[in-house]
Amino acid sequence: MLTIGEFSRLTHLSIRTLRRYHEAGLLEPAHVDPSSGYRYYDPGQIPSAQVISRLRELDVPLADVRRILLTPDPTVRAHLVGEHLQRLQDQLSRTQAAVASLQRLLRPEPAGVAAELRHAPARRVAAVRGTVTHEEVLSWYAGAMAELDAVIDAPTGPAGGLYDNALFSEGRGDVLVYVPVAAPVPDLGRVHGTELPPAELAVTVHPGTHDTIDITYGELGRWVAEHALAVAGPVRETYLVGPRDTPAEEWRTEIGWPVFRVASAGPARAESHP
Repeated sequence: MLTIGEFSRLTHLSIRTLRRYHEAGLLEPAHVDPSSGYRYYDPGQIPSAQVISRLRELDVPLADVRRILLTPDPTVRAHLVGEHLQRLQDQLSRTQAAVASLQRLLRPEPAGVAAELRHAPARRVAAVRGTVTHEEVLSWYAGAMAELDAVIDAPTGPAGGLYDNALFSEGRGDVLVYVPVAAPVPDLGRVHGTELPPAELAVTVHPGTHDTIDITYGELGRWVAEHALAVAGPVRETYLVGPRDTPAEEWRTEIGWPVFRVASAGPARAESHP
């Protein structure tokens, strides 16, 4: 048997931590002296202590560590650990996106956006429409595009989407994703044929991953305000390259805001932009 001090040295877990794990029911000593209260551990408990240590290094909550240790099925244990690792990966992705956006915002002399006004004629498309929250957009888009791919064999151009301003301002709004088609499309599941109305657009292209696309949105909004224009409808995105089948660094997303000219531009107009 090993004293708590010896077990601490062998596992690199402090005596205080071992006491806390005992109280939480994570790692109970093999024997507790009834008169002195001294804790003694079996050498066979060392691997369990090391597993607990690794899980805690990954910020797995104590309650979840206990669930993992008490689960006899190794497949279920692996699934529980995998769920937490995915949460860590998602958190890391959000952190990296925030850092990239902040670095771009803090450039001493940010480059001006290359934008232009363009007339978009009416266009026949096959589309899927829905109302989603901002957090649901990516997963909803993936499902909608999978349905479009299953129905449309030969689109006549890149996929795109129309995003209601409420999605940005309220966190929930209407979304329509589409692929252009040459002929009318019969309704099938959520896929239906429709026509995009003509529009005057302020257009720019966002290169690369969407982690910093909000910065491009902001730069386009400033360009719109500087040119005495006002937003007149849902924003349009056209996925010139990607994001479904190319590396993120190669993505090129065209952003188009329907606009109309106003007599003057002021702060109230600027605040209305997503």
